[in-house]
Amino acid sequence: MLDLREVLANFDEIQRRLALRGPGIDLEPVRELGERRRRLLTEVQELRTEQKQANERMRVLAKEGGEALARAREELRQLSDRIKALEEEARKVESELENALLFVPNLPSEQTPVGRSDADNPVVRVWGEKPVFDFEPRPHDEIAQALGILDMERAAKISGARFSVLRGLGAKLERALISFMLDLHARKGYEEVSPPYLVNRASMTGTGQLPKFEEDAFKTAEAEPGDEKFLVPTAEVPLTNLYREEVIEPGALPIKLCAYTPCFRREAGSYGRDTRGLIRQHQFHKVELVQFVEPERSMQALEELTADAEEVLRQLGLHYRVVELCTGDLGFAAARTYDLEVWLPGQNAYREISSCSNFGDYQARRAQIRYRPAPGEKPRLLHTLNGSGLAVGRTLVAILEQYQRADGSVEIPQVLRPYLGGIEEIRAA
Repeated sequence: MLDLREVLANFDEIQRRLALRGPGIDLEPVRELGERRRRLLTEVQELRTEQKQANERMRVLAKEGGEALARAREELRQLSDRIKALEEEARKVESELENALLFVPNLPSEQTPVGRSDADNPVVRVWGEKPVFDFEPRPHDEIAQALGILDMERAAKISGARFSVLRGLGAKLERALISFMLDLHARKGYEEVSPPYLVNRASMTGTGQLPKFEEDAFKTAEAEPGDEKFLVPTAEVPLTNLYREEVIEPGALPIKLCAYTPCFRREAGSYGRDTRGLIRQHQFHKVELVQFVEPERSMQALEELTADAEEVLRQLGLHYRVVELCTGDLGFAAARTYDLEVWLPGQNAYREISSCSNFGDYQARRAQIRYRPAPGEKPRLLHTLNGSGLAVGRTLVAILEQYQRADGSVEIPQVLRPYLGGIEEIRAA
């Protein structure tokens, strides 16, 4: 979340920068609650001064006794009750203020291009060439179902819409991609983690999914409110929260983690979009990269993390481009983001396959993740970053479409063949 003191001290500037994200972000309730809290705390401080003076008078009157002492005791009791009531009201306002800040998105970085929508996202670079076919390229779902490696009908019977079943070489290719990605990132210095797939409310709040996006999450039903668990929407959540409410000691940064997990999303509000095949599923697999770094090197770390995600596409020989998200397209918790968009010839379009973001201290403040710059120094908030390295299903889609052949078969990229026992292609049985 944003720093409350910074928001109140530089309100107009913070509001201006948030407005770059688009209309509808109103900080006025935060300012009103902050002013109300200030008045309450000021009044409490003044009453405590009166209370101190009243106690001093009591000590004098205690020697004399009589009605004056009784009146002084009653005044002191009323004063104490008033202070308790104001402190309780201040605590309630503090809670309202914290909750209000949880709904406020991160500030765009100064480097983030200004724009209204994804149409304003500049292309940073392009790698490789679009594959050329001497036939009309088909979309991945048609290719995969003809090869017998994708079964959407039985998936719908088992679970409903937006689920899939991969079979045979389809399932093996997905597993090969996961292993290849994890191995590649391990060589880049990332520690592999196998985290829980169910997380608590504090974890979802720490990374910014809650409270604003609760409708997009799958969660368990529990007898007591607050006891529910959430299916992870991305490994970003458990990986980042590994260090929630901790102080990382000097010399431990940077910390680089990667994990494979299934990911679960309701995709609320997206019905009618990307309903074919594997593009937008309620359950999908992803390899995630997370970094914890000192604030002064987080922008450099974003470039490095993005390059690490790109390396997966390059070794697979998949044509892609990198775009930088403008202020109007930026994710809720992100300060700056690069999207990797892979070319899908069957759709004649680029589609996002990875989103690499620098969150600044936004997540660290929500999750209270700090580091100590040097022995004996006061802890500071660190910066967090993450990115898909990559979304496995969409990588499989890109392979099916970019490596398809006229006879319906699909070539296996060279780097994946060792993970598949040397298999070079997928053909219909």
